[in-house]
Amino acid sequence: MRGTGAVAYGAIVAMLSLLATVTPPVAGTTSAEVLKDERTSLSVSGGTLHGSLLVPPGSAPVPIALLISGSGPTDRDGNTPLLPGKNDSLKLLAEGLAARNLASLRYDKRGIGESVGAGRNESRLRFENYIDDAAAWGQRLRKDKRFSSLVIVGHSEGSLIGAVAAQKIPADAFVSLEGIGQPAPDLMLAQLRPKLSPNTMAAVEGLVAKLKAGQTGMVPTGLEALFRPSVQPYLISWFKYDPAREVSKLRMPVLIMQGTTDMQTGPADATRLGSANPKARVVILDGMNHVLKRVPLDEERQVASYSDPSLPVEPRLIQEIADFVLSLGRAVQ
Repeated sequence: MRGTGAVAYGAIVAMLSLLATVTPPVAGTTSAEVLKDERTSLSVSGGTLHGSLLVPPGSAPVPIALLISGSGPTDRDGNTPLLPGKNDSLKLLAEGLAARNLASLRYDKRGIGESVGAGRNESRLRFENYIDDAAAWGQRLRKDKRFSSLVIVGHSEGSLIGAVAAQKIPADAFVSLEGIGQPAPDLMLAQLRPKLSPNTMAAVEGLVAKLKAGQTGMVPTGLEALFRPSVQPYLISWFKYDPAREVSKLRMPVLIMQGTTDMQTGPADATRLGSANPKARVVILDGMNHVLKRVPLDEERQVASYSDPSLPVEPRLIQEIADFVLSLGRAVQ
């Protein structure tokens, strides 16, 4: 595995769960096809993070979305080296938002893509590093006079990172895309249970209980990739966070979006997140999968969609986010 142990762990969990045309610009908007990403970087503890800024032309301030990718070695565009080809989900989302006069910044998390040099020693990495990195990007955007408001948009595990970072910045609004609704240890146990023998599962449950209590423990036989001693401190830091509890703390507009053909998360996750915050708006998009594309519940077509950049991001997703953010921008102005 490349990258940090946390990256490897997230990738394995994502793969376990996986196994169980950008919309045309509307009138009065700018075509994203004529825009080019602006390369940008941010110095953080341990190195430098690299990202892409997409800003519609014009002199008036516009809202900006900070896009945070999901677990595993997923880069700023939504792609992973663990699968052949690209899906470009976050890149296509950024272009779709730009076509509606919305700026965005997406970035490679530490240890991933161009930000590989910022990867920490595995035993020192903590989930809070990802939260602090997102908050640092947001605080920089806050100071940029080109932007009228800041919205955090987190995809999959990036939803949890974004929910905590949004509180720290603070942001003007928060959007969760295919966000995990249950705590990480509960999700992990649910994914592993049907794949392990009763004895091995009992050992896993015992170790997870210790990690939740802030203690390290013995590695179950055959699961060194998930639970090796050097990654256990990271798991302890991650297991402390309950996505629903973090969403409940948000004192800003919240939009929760979930597709019905996602094989990694589902409407129950969106319901749990939305129920935690009475002011949150929950939108369920029929036929949208985990990489934000319209794909049926067919395993072969689902897997293929993770490596097909020609498939557009679901147009309704782009429009819902744009309507939400632009209404916020008008309110702020």
